[in-house]
Amino acid sequence: MAHEHKLEIFRGLLKFKSNTQKIWGVLIFLTIVTLVEVVLGIYKPAIFMDTWMTPFEGGFFATLGNILFSPIIYMKPLNLIFIVLTIVKAYYITWDFMHMRDETGSLRKMVVWTGVFLICYLIFILLQEGGYVFDVYNGADSLIKRDF
Repeated sequence: MAHEHKLEIFRGLLKFKSNTQKIWGVLIFLTIVTLVEVVLGIYKPAIFMDTWMTPFEGGFFATLGNILFSPIIYMKPLNLIFIVLTIVKAYYITWDFMHMRDETGSLRKMVVWTGVFLICYLIFILLQEGGYVFDVYNGADSLIKRDF
């Protein structure tokens, strides 16, 4: 029952002498990632605020392209950065703090892939519905007006 935990992170790039040092190392890494998110959220650099592409117009293939590319290409790069950094933090919290690395391969795959699919589905739904709500409130012909 008592077995040694693996004391390296970043695929063996950083090795620690004890479990306590490893916990502090992962905590420092997660703190740095969180600080990057906070700084980007406060300053919102202009280079990350414009989308990479505009949606395609006209025809079946344009609609199909818009559906396939909308979660990635048409969003602001700042949103994509936040999503990726949040997934990185969730990965390291699960992998190191919850000792998922020390479990069997089938349990790891079951937990990780279920979470990945659910997170991707949630992000897709939030971005699609958020875009719709934004268009309803801010469109040129919007029926709903703000009375602030």
